Amino acid sequence: MLKKRIIPCLLLRNESLVKTVKFKKYKYVGDPANTCRIFNELEVDELAILDILASKDNKEPNYEILKEIANECFMPLSYGGGIRTITSAEDIFSIGFEKIILNSYTFEKPDIINQLSKNYGSQSIIIAIDVRKNIFQKYFVYSLSGKEKKNIKPIDWAKEVEDRGAGEILLTSIDNEGTWSGIDLNLTKIIADAVQIPVIAHGGAGTLKHIEDAIKIARASAVALGSMVVFQKKGMGVLVNFPDEKDLRGIIE
Repeated sequence: MLKKRIIPCLLLRNESLVKTVKFKKYKYVGDPANTCRIFNELEVDELAILDILASKDNKEPNYEILKEIANECFMPLSYGGGIRTITSAEDIFSIGFEKIILNSYTFEKPDIINQLSKNYGSQSIIIAIDVRKNIFQKYFVYSLSGKEKKNIKPIDWAKEVEDRGAGEILLTSIDNEGTWSGIDLNLTKIIADAVQIPVIAHGGAGTLKHIEDAIKIARASAVALGSMVVFQKKGMGVLVNFPDEKDLRGIIE
């Protein structure tokens, strides 16, 4: 059995890192390069960066900040936000990022998944799927940082992006994101059972038990952490950290 992965997921807003709650209010976390340097020193295995404004504001990725991050980090890096062309993807790969994360633009031009997978390999392509429940507890996909509801079910979109060549899915529960209340296990299991590619569960993790449940109950291949790795505890100040390897050993192996 492959080792499960625990991935810090950092949110970039303009030139700062922030942490949101349910994709809304945000709190300043720190400088991107400095924060990533700490994760490098903590010897995390992988790091994800998401620009939460680039696609919504129709902006290009901030290549200068990405260069600074790549220069500080020696672990595999993934980046999402504002990637709308093959050229943008190529530029990010050339900076030193191993994977790109696509979301909003794939609804406008889903063929970009096929093209990028063909050019760079499916292992380099992560599709982010952001999901929110309606008042009837039905799941729907959203784009543009949770602003635009799409007329497609998460399970159908997950299957389509897999068929188009995606190598992984970053699955975020908007309702749980930033709440410390736990991963949406039902949503995660639905998607993990529907596809053959790895599913990264994201949104709501606040304890080691939440991580364990996402992996052992919901069958996630990885868990992406936000609040847990940038705050001391819920309601407390910023402290960049990462769970001890000994505490994770029984969960990820």
